[in-house]
Amino acid sequence: MSESEVIVVGAGPAGLALALALARSGVPSLVLDNSDGEVVRRAARSCVLRPDTAAWLASMATPHAVVPGVRWRRWSTRRRSQLVQDVELTDETSPVHVEQHALERGLRAALAREKLAHVVTRSHVDLIEQDAAGVTAHTRPRGSAAPAGDQDSGDGTDTAATGRDAGEGAGAGRGGTWWRGSYLVGCDGARSTVRKLLGVGFAGRTAVERHAVAALRAELPWEQEALLHRELGAGSGNRAGRTQTEVTARPLPDGVWRLDWLLPPRGELVTPEALLERVQDTLGLWHGGGARGRGGEVTGVDEAVRYELLDTGVHTSHQRLARRWRVERTFLAGDAAHLVGALGVQSVDEGLRDVANLAWKLALAWHEANGVRGARTDRDAIHALLDSYESERRGAVGARLRAVDQALPVVRREGGGLRSMLPGGGARTPMELLTDGHLGRGLLGAPAAYRRSPLTPPQGEVGTVPVDTPPGAPVEDVPVIAMDGGRGRLRGQLCGSGSELLVLLVAPGTAVWDSRHWLSAGMMPELAAAVEALPLKAQLLVTEQYPGAAAHTVLVIRPDGHLVAALPGPRTADLRACADAVRGGALPGRQPDAYRRPRRQTRT
Repeated sequence: MSESEVIVVGAGPAGLALALALARSGVPSLVLDNSDGEVVRRAARSCVLRPDTAAWLASMATPHAVVPGVRWRRWSTRRRSQLVQDVELTDETSPVHVEQHALERGLRAALAREKLAHVVTRSHVDLIEQDAAGVTAHTRPRGSAAPAGDQDSGDGTDTAATGRDAGEGAGAGRGGTWWRGSYLVGCDGARSTVRKLLGVGFAGRTAVERHAVAALRAELPWEQEALLHRELGAGSGNRAGRTQTEVTARPLPDGVWRLDWLLPPRGELVTPEALLERVQDTLGLWHGGGARGRGGEVTGVDEAVRYELLDTGVHTSHQRLARRWRVERTFLAGDAAHLVGALGVQSVDEGLRDVANLAWKLALAWHEANGVRGARTDRDAIHALLDSYESERRGAVGARLRAVDQALPVVRREGGGLRSMLPGGGARTPMELLTDGHLGRGLLGAPAAYRRSPLTPPQGEVGTVPVDTPPGAPVEDVPVIAMDGGRGRLRGQLCGSGSELLVLLVAPGTAVWDSRHWLSAGMMPELAAAVEALPLKAQLLVTEQYPGAAAHTVLVIRPDGHLVAALPGPRTADLRACADAVRGGALPGRQPDAYRRPRRQTRT
């Protein structure tokens, strides 16, 4: 084990994706996995990824693994028997619906092929120590008592774990193993031990929404189409006379569907019998109504509906936000940092966006600390770079949670047919708000824009031109051409390539010519030389057109796909200013500062 490794605590989607992204950027990592490494198949546990999140994930997993998922061709909303909204979707606009166990297996398969990443199973962290040079974590063997001076976390999580043999770790003692790394990231879920060890509060609300969930294999009246059906109407009550007010149907691979029924935020437990009745009543309604058969089939007027019930459960949405996402050299990401999920917002997607934001920043800091990028000892810039993770991502998730809180009374009120104004959201009906959340668009679903990012050049420092994407917002997924002539799409070049900066030239006409004809023509030699001289690993790409951009516009893009600035051409000084801003700022007049925060030891 190297003391320069980044320690990742937790092997869910966020933790695995972080280790994979770090490996693609040349940074070694160690994943401390509290489980035995076996991924449990739960068909009813699935996640919806925004198109750009899915593309970023695919670019990292390829070519070692493929994560199977379904893109919806349409989204429709209905109230009783009436079609209220019908949205046609494309590969660029459709979310990807994937079973979480398939996602985790795909990430584990890709990670197993990376030499810079290592997963240690059955490893529960019970102590974290930090100093100016790194982080030390201690894992406790399975079945042992808590080390002297430690106490149980009291949150019901499994505290049994073991690390590798003592000779393989940074040191062993107190009945466990010590691990040493440069940074540590807690991706260990809602009951995060790392968050508790840091003493970080987790404010918010519990049980904002509850859904009964079922995964089943059946032929529904729709194919590759997701549906939100509200106020199902006559015949939709169960045997106890309760009305099913809202159900969502979303397809998965192999003819599987996930159905979610909205429940009261706090109510009686949902028994297996009651959930089965919901399945039978809903399928019967969608197939024309009919009587339930004892074997799980519903006989309608025109046809018999058969289904195979694969999995069931109850999903509870909480709204919580950690008060701090960075404490010295330790960070929080995914469910350890936030809980979202009401009104269609997806926790897994937001966790992966945390990872996309943090991975390249940790990689930059790691490379500079290890001399890969040459001498640069300005610690203020490094702190600004790493602090930007909390300011950007915590600000974005906090804004999302506030929007959900504002929308919930509008969406869930009785009647709900009138248009209502939400701050910054315009006039939207409750059904349109729900659609926005499920499709990843609008106030409740669109990817965050870091408009006040500390990594943006100060106003007036560089000359910019307007494009349809404002600074700090995610860029559009346009076709691009690399300098070696390779063709693809812009999202496929993000993070997975290991680049620390992307420079995109808008050059109409280049798509019809072989790259050797225009690489040495016009402004290309000047721009290529300017990109080569940047203090970051930058990749130069060309596109025929970009929304709102004039010819010869140069877009400077972060590795997580957010726009830094749009320049009116290959201006060397402006490109350098953008690169300096992205890596925390150029602060030539300052001396290296001492470690700003005191050493902290925190124990359970």
